[in-house]
Amino acid sequence: MLVSLAAFTVAAVLVVLLPGPDTLVVVRSILRGGRHSGIMTALGNLCGLTVWVMAAALGLAAMLRASEIGYDVLRVVGAAYLVWLGIQAWRSRGRVEQVSHRSVLGTGFRAGVFTNLLNPKVGVFFVAFLPGFIPKGDPVGPVSLLLGGIFVLLTALYWVALLGVAGRVSRWMGTPSVRRRIDAVTALVFVGFGIRLATE
Repeated sequence: MLVSLAAFTVAAVLVVLLPGPDTLVVVRSILRGGRHSGIMTALGNLCGLTVWVMAAALGLAAMLRASEIGYDVLRVVGAAYLVWLGIQAWRSRGRVEQVSHRSVLGTGFRAGVFTNLLNPKVGVFFVAFLPGFIPKGDPVGPVSLLLGGIFVLLTALYWVALLGVAGRVSRWMGTPSVRRRIDAVTALVFVGFGIRLATE
């Protein structure tokens, strides 16, 4: 069991460090609304991730993967949301004014939750990734929760590190010309993620 935990932890660290839509949403929230908005987005991401962990442990994610229609619906909705985020980033590129996370789904807590929950790859990841680290004969549910908890903890540490250095670079990233470039790149990446998700 200890060997499986160690192997999973190493693999999970590598997965967490891979940048994706969640990282882009948190970074953009920091740029648009400051550290507080970034923290709220990261918390939203962790909440969404926790829901996926619970679903995987209960077998719901496996059922979603087995249901082609259910998976396709979530995939299309998730893709549309990413494209919408991309369009929002493009339209607001370079603006310095604050954006309220209470009224806009593109930043803040809700953005973190929705970006995570509407990404079916996260659910499929747990279905395809976790079982390979569950020792034969051990109870699947409890061990899945344990491994999922480790993944959520590693993700939380990643967000703490990212938010920790955000203050040092926020002034540079807040420069209008730099912000325009970052928003433009973010927009293109979001749209690219969305198109890729919709066409896979």
